[in-house]
Amino acid sequence: MSFLASRSEVNARPFSEAQPSLHLRLDGGYRLAATAWVTPRPAVVIRRHRLMQVHLSDLVARGALSGLAASFLSAAVAARQSIIVAGIQGAGKTTMMRALAAELPKDVVIGTFETEYELHLHEFPDQHDVVFAWESRPGSGERHADGRMSGEYSIMEQLNDSFRYALGVQLVGEVRGPEAWPMLKAMESGPGSMCTTHATDAEGTIGKLVTCAMEAGSHVTSDLAVRKLAQVVDLIVYLRVESITQPDGSSRKARWVSEIVHVTPGESEKGYALTHVFRAAPGTRIAMPGTLPDTLRGLAGHGFDLAGFYAQAQGGRP
Repeated sequence: MSFLASRSEVNARPFSEAQPSLHLRLDGGYRLAATAWVTPRPAVVIRRHRLMQVHLSDLVARGALSGLAASFLSAAVAARQSIIVAGIQGAGKTTMMRALAAELPKDVVIGTFETEYELHLHEFPDQHDVVFAWESRPGSGERHADGRMSGEYSIMEQLNDSFRYALGVQLVGEVRGPEAWPMLKAMESGPGSMCTTHATDAEGTIGKLVTCAMEAGSHVTSDLAVRKLAQVVDLIVYLRVESITQPDGSSRKARWVSEIVHVTPGESEKGYALTHVFRAAPGTRIAMPGTLPDTLRGLAGHGFDLAGFYAQAQGGRP
């Protein structure tokens, strides 16, 4: 494993007793995670994405969301809404991000920012004309006084560098640390940016991103992060995953959009207000229409089935 990591032609990474964890991109779009020396025995997990070039219609066919919810998300992307895709591990966040990105016009200049390439949008020239794809590098050797290793290149640095590339949209593969703050600044600088993050529900996504943003330094307070997030984030798309036992005893994963939430600044102590545009009732896997804020009615001009939304909201049918 150490030999594979150090000889990687794409982005060599250290793996030794001094650095006992490894995250590596393999050929074919696989992602490898390994840990040794700090566990009872070496552990290796290889993650494979089955849906690489995917559209919202593919997710509708798989039962992940309704055609109406897909129409809403497609219109939201066309209207350059800033979107957070959230869920627990394995919920399908990266796949949803790919599907949302497929709704972008072909000529929009896209920047992707990832620890290891997973979106792979730069590999689909028939779908996107120009994609600048950044990938992190962990660095090696001892840490300097600022906590960085020699050669380290983080998502936070990727985002800061990207402001010189005249990007139309910035897509962050996963926000899990101080890069949340430059991500919010990117959303403030240009509409239509997107990212994924881990959270337990849609509202929990707010707290997660606020905590991450505060890791950028003492200048980012909780109130500042909440205020900025409420100003620049438009929608949170939350996905759930559940293991289903088949008649033959095997299991499969069911993934679906359980919430689509609109975010606005709020006057309450929380500092933000959430409106559930779509929500799946407990025990169900179809997010039904809820309340459509007046500010989102303009999505009808981008193909959203506004009449269908109100009909289903009143009739309660998918």
